Amino acid sequence: MKKFFALLLALTMVLSLAGCGSASHESTDPQGGDDAAQSFTVGVCQLVQHPALDAATQGFVDALTAELGDAVTIDVQNASGEPTNCSTIVNGFVSADVDLIMANATPALTAAASATADIPVLGTSITAYDAALELDNFNGVVGGNISGTSDLADLKEQAAMILEWFPEAKTVGLLFCSAEANSRYQVDVVTAELTAAGVACVEFAFTDSNDVSSVTQRACDSCDVLYIPTDNTAASNIESINNVALAAGKAAIVGEAGLLGGCGVATLSISYYDLGVTTGKMAARILKGEADVSTMPIEYAPVTRMYSPAACEALNITPVEGYEAAE
Repeated sequence: MKKFFALLLALTMVLSLAGCGSASHESTDPQGGDDAAQSFTVGVCQLVQHPALDAATQGFVDALTAELGDAVTIDVQNASGEPTNCSTIVNGFVSADVDLIMANATPALTAAASATADIPVLGTSITAYDAALELDNFNGVVGGNISGTSDLADLKEQAAMILEWFPEAKTVGLLFCSAEANSRYQVDVVTAELTAAGVACVEFAFTDSNDVSSVTQRACDSCDVLYIPTDNTAASNIESINNVALAAGKAAIVGEAGLLGGCGVATLSISYYDLGVTTGKMAARILKGEADVSTMPIEYAPVTRMYSPAACEALNITPVEGYEAAE
């Protein structure tokens, strides 16, 4: 009888240990396979509300939801154009221990990079990661916990577009926000290309929305044509820019489709929605354990040559062949 009870006790202990082992596997399975249903929380920090960034965020949300369904909760927060708000938002995400942060625009990315070295961070609507993060010898992979997508179109081609549309232009005014590193990068490249072609370039930098109109007026007074890069402050104040430029009869070649219309006549641009979709698919691969953010190269969206029929009509400009009419 004693042997029977001893055997029964031993069998009970074995079954108990087996049960504990099974429960431990279910709670720690990193892939969330058949043994466990995983859930994820993703924080999105968007610098400011305007069509390009809105489209990128929507594309990200749609793609990530399509990949993960109810398993993902996405917290979208807007910094209302204030970089300091980006820091507050991403620090909140870090405190909440989210599984991934999507940073929409350069100030959001730099805030996320400063806030965490552990949580995966994906940028989108970033023109140049090396300029934004002050990287040396950038080879297309940021490394660490950061990757993402870029909205950079070929700047040499954009400079060539200015000459293609306005071959008689002698002076180009480069209109941008001095606080945005990506804008500075674009302006420097375009200036170098135009200067080499014998065209004079003059920078007109505003510091924030308060001086957009006055700076635009100075640019229109002294230049034949404007160039506006992908610039969040310009995009948020495009109505003010258009009001001044149209009254002065000045046209602009612009860095993205959201700036078309008004004075913006043509662009070599991308779909920001598609850029967001690409970023969302990258996020899904990271969360499902299919990719390591530290080795993921920056991805890009296809570019399209577009023109604005409304701007061409308003400024009495004949569209150049080979460009697609913007809707």
